[in-house]
Order: sequence, then C-alpha cells, then structure tokens
Amino acid sequence: MYPTLYHALLDLFGWEVPALKLINSFGLFVALAFVTAAFTLRKEMDRRQADGTFKATNTTLTVGGPVTWTEYLTQALIGFILGWKFIYLAVNAGELFQTGMPQRHLFSLEGSPFLGLILAGAFAGWRYYEAQKTGVKPVTKTIQIPASQHVGGIVTAAAIGGIVGAKFFHLLEYPDELVRFFREPSLANFLGGLTIYGGLIVGGLAVYGYARRHSLKFLPLADAVAPGLMLAYGVGRIGCQVSGDGDWGIPNAAPKPDWMRLLPDWMWSYSFPNNVNGVYGARPAGYTGKLITPKDPWPIFDGYGTYLDPGVFPTAFYETIMACIIFGILWSLRKRIAIPGRLFALYCMFNGVERFFIEKIRVNAEMDLFGLAATQAELISTATFFAGIVLWVMLGKKSQ
Repeated sequence: MYPTLYHALLDLFGWEVPALKLINSFGLFVALAFVTAAFTLRKEMDRRQADGTFKATNTTLTVGGPVTWTEYLTQALIGFILGWKFIYLAVNAGELFQTGMPQRHLFSLEGSPFLGLILAGAFAGWRYYEAQKTGVKPVTKTIQIPASQHVGGIVTAAAIGGIVGAKFFHLLEYPDELVRFFREPSLANFLGGLTIYGGLIVGGLAVYGYARRHSLKFLPLADAVAPGLMLAYGVGRIGCQVSGDGDWGIPNAAPKPDWMRLLPDWMWSYSFPNNVNGVYGARPAGYTGKLITPKDPWPIFDGYGTYLDPGVFPTAFYETIMACIIFGILWSLRKRIAIPGRLFALYCMFNGVERFFIEKIRVNAEMDLFGLAATQAELISTATFFAGIVLWVMLGKKSQ
C-alpha cells in the first residue's frame, strides 16, 4: 500500500521526494474522481445543448476598470499562505517530515513569513500588472455562455455537499468517533472517515439546489451526471485500495479458486501492508494487524508498517471493476433512453444492487433493525434500488 505519493514513487522507482508526503494517495484519487466526473458531465452537457435539451445563456461582463483594494488584499493573502506554509514545507520536507507526519506540520503555525511576504508582493504585483494591461477604462461586453460552463459550479456544489454529507453519515454510523473528537480535538480526528452514501445524498441535494438557482432542467441534468458519477465512484475506490484506508472486506483465508488461478493472489485475499490506518492489534471483524518484519515480502514504511492477518477481500478493487462495467452500460444507453430521468433511475438501481451485495463481504458496523442485523449501506442501497424502480415507472407514466 502507498499512503502517500512519496511512498509510491519510492517503492516503484526508487525516487525519494519528501515533499510528496503532503499528497495523500486517497485524496489524490478523490481529486481525480471529481476531474473524471467533470469531464464526462461536460461532454454530456455539450451534447445535450446541441440537441436542445440545455440552452446557452447570455450574460453581461465588465472588463477592465479600477481594481479594488479587496482584490489586491485577496491576492496578497493567497500568496502569503502559499509562501509561508506550502513553499516552506516543500523546501524543508526532507528534514521536517523525518520527525513527524506531514499533517502535523501542515496544520501548525510553523512556516516562513519571509517567503510569505515575497509571494504576497508577487501576487499583488501581478494583479496590478493585469489591471494595467486590460486598461483602466471599463468595457462592457455581452457574451454567450454554453451550458457546460456550469460544470465547475455543479462539481463544486457536489464536492462541498458530498464531503459534509459523507462525514455526517459516517458519524451517525460511528458515534464514538465524534466523542473522540471532542475529547481529543484535532483535524485528523475530524476528517478521518467518510460514508459514500451520505456524500451522494447531500451532494445530490446541493446539485439540485444549484440547478434550481440557475434554471437548469434537473432530470436531464441528473441523466447527464449519472454515467460520470459511477465512473468517479470507481476512481475513488482505487484510492481506497491503493492507500488501504479500511474499506476492505472480511477475512478471507480460503484458498484461491481454480477459476482465478491466472490472476494475482491479492485479487482474492490481500493483507494490505503499510495501510494508511496503520492497523495494529486484533479487530472485531476477525483479522489482526501485525508489524511488518524484514522477513516479510514488503517494504516497511515508517509510521505505517503493519499488515492484516489473515488477508481480507479487496472489496474496493471489486467495486472499481463493477463501477467501470456499470459506467460502460450507462454510457452506451445514454442516447437510447429518451425519457428524461430514466437514465438516472437506472443508475440508482445499478448502484443499489452493487453496494448491497458488496456489503456481504465488507467490514462495516451493523445495526439492529427489528431483530435483523443490517449495515447502514445495506439499508440505503436497498432504498436506492427501489427508489430507482419507482422513479422509472413514474417517469414512464408521466411521459404517456
């Protein structure tokens, strides 16, 4: 496992770049997931604008004119933070990160005010240069904005709502983590742990609000989002697999079946060495985190050198495969399903089935529901599946 980009390059190529410890593997793939969703959404919105589903809008912009002091202050502040903290950490990473985790330094007050002031002046000076280049006399223009220009706003709304919802639903599932945060307040204790369905629900509501505000037809927009949303989910799960963030399965000590004999052993059962959580000791799920020794076939990364015994199902890898297959199906059907909203309904059904069955071999907290043990994800995935069916039927009747 590679907790950060630093560990990946060190193990794969022998390159040692301490500054890359700042780039968490899971966070990197989450960012790539949003980029993936934005790319597919832009292509779909361009296509649907061409067929008349979405409309381009005209807006009036004023270019040039005097620059306000708040603009200079904002640019200077961005430059100061970049120089004071990030440039300082990048330059001194080799020394600093030997004595602690990157997050400890990132969220501390240490840094270089001198570098901060230099970049603050550079950013403010560049803004002044741009103002002089465009001229001090304001010019008003009317330009046409294509529907795909909303992609940035849609992705931003989804990101903010998704992260808030994912954290909220995670704390509902694991309330002890909320208690731990109040006992030991730290950013690491607050940011750790996200629940994907919470992100989908709250992120979806945020996108709905954005669509209403900008007069975008929501059902066609939901259809445009659906394929990329599934692909982005698969990309995000690569981050879970690569970092070993705990989204793995139950112990799997059974021998690999014959039909998988040509595939690597880790696709059947994996020990997640150097997982980002540094799991150590026995866990209720049935596996134990043990320290990696020089006799083991894996490198030992400082601060992460543990593995799971016995190995577990690599469920994040399985979900990536299923997400890519579902994306292929949705992408191939997007031009064939004429009724707005039905492609999104199909996404809900596929999503619910995929998540419900992966939960059967995945580690998760169970709840007692009328005498039946079920996980939060099983309940929501079941509701998502049936909601997709209801939406499909209702939209069919409405179109008639």
